[in-house]
Amino acid sequence: MNKSDLVDALANAAGMSKADATRAVDAMFSPDSGIIADALKANKRVQITGFGTFESKHRKARQGRNPRTGETIQISASNTPAFRAGKGLKGAIN
Repeated sequence: MNKSDLVDALANAAGMSKADATRAVDAMFSPDSGIIADALKANKRVQITGFGTFESKHRKARQGRNPRTGETIQISASNTPAFRAGKGLKGAIN
């Protein structure tokens, strides 16, 4: 399912126009100004009971290898988004 499929499904399920559904999806999931992205940038967790938890994980600086040359390189520290599925979502899939 891609973004346009998600917008169509939301519009049908909620009985709203596709334009409203597009704005709702963008408000939640936009990487620049979405609600989830903004919370993760502020080091906050987004927990949706029964669905899952979005959080920001810190990765320490480490050494790696360039696979082409075998040269050792330094990989800088970074923050990365993470998602853990909730019990309700896991149960719905199994």
